[in-house]
Amino acid sequence: MFRDRQEAGQKLGVELEKLRLRQPIILALPRGGVPVAAEVAQALKAPLDLIIVRKVGAPGNPELAVAAIVDGDPPDVVLNREIIEAYSLDDDELRVLIANERPELQRRRLAYRGNCPPLSIAGKTAIIVDDGVATGTTMKVAIRALKRRSPLKLVVAIPVAPPDTLADLANEADCIVCLSQPAHFQALAYHYRSFPQLTDEEVKDALAEAAQRRSAVQLRVGRNAAKPRAV
Repeated sequence: MFRDRQEAGQKLGVELEKLRLRQPIILALPRGGVPVAAEVAQALKAPLDLIIVRKVGAPGNPELAVAAIVDGDPPDVVLNREIIEAYSLDDDELRVLIANERPELQRRRLAYRGNCPPLSIAGKTAIIVDDGVATGTTMKVAIRALKRRSPLKLVVAIPVAPPDTLADLANEADCIVCLSQPAHFQALAYHYRSFPQLTDEEVKDALAEAAQRRSAVQLRVGRNAAKPRAV
């Protein structure tokens, strides 16, 4: 059991440091993944960004995803072919369902990152972080969308997940770092002593603090590099 998301992120950071990953970029799944990812970003001295996923629900069953939209420039649409066929959705119906969810994706993007574009992961190691996964559906969608953006490597970093979900995700990602794999998985909240629901404001505050930390580190590095060396 983790004390809170921050402790989980610190422990993940220790394990990820051992991998010596090239040019890492940390991508958090909001909201719960952000405080975890902020600690990972600090440990790896890496930039922190978001990977925002919006589910597209089936007609009359919004919890069942026929597709998902992943924020980007442009956004990626990942289809769930089995569900689309089960509901006999044609292209026009699918386009309407996807279009209905785009405003919420845009709202979240503006709420969390404003007008700042997402960081490019081309040729870099993308580390996708969440506070844990149960079914892994959202994480799988994020992985598939990011693969289209030409990363050097895709790494999933999570504090806790059931073994069968991890086995499924292993077919999608290049590497998985998971601290706890309980055979009898319960809801994520049972694996944390403190597991509050986060607000949009808390997500923005965490991102701003992470950016300030990174700027301070870069400033110190720049000052050290500018100092004359003793001979």
